[in-house]
Amino acid sequence: MVENFVSRAATLEDLDVLLSFEQGIILAERPYDCTLKKDPITYYDLKELILSKDSEVVVALHGTKIVGSGYALIKQAKPYLRHKKYAYLGFMYTAPEYRGKGINKEIMKALKKWARTNRLTELRLTVYNDNAPAIKAYEKVGFKAHILEMRMDVD
Repeated sequence: MVENFVSRAATLEDLDVLLSFEQGIILAERPYDCTLKKDPITYYDLKELILSKDSEVVVALHGTKIVGSGYALIKQAKPYLRHKKYAYLGFMYTAPEYRGKGINKEIMKALKKWARTNRLTELRLTVYNDNAPAIKAYEKVGFKAHILEMRMDVD
């Protein structure tokens, strides 16, 4: 574990760092997704996620430096599922020099706590099938593969 590590809810003052994390995620995921547009692109409306009552953006700090992030967003479940709502997780990022030190686990712990506070019993996320490091990190904190979404070009 990282010494002096803490997590907290993100604020708008964190936005510049979080926007750079988003580009780090896109750079890491680009090899797994041939459907992404050319840069510049963004995945998230981070300002909206920070301000919304239906989401929680968490940052991990080492001292005063932001070294990781993640969010939980309340989503409506399909009507045939036993839960009505769930927390969809995304924006999971750890700065390269801090990887392997338990930061993802701590962010997950904070997001699980937020989900429980909001009476949610289900967490879900998506990950590219070929992104073995991410899959390993999620399995390490208790996630299991559930469904595989498939695609094809119609050319």
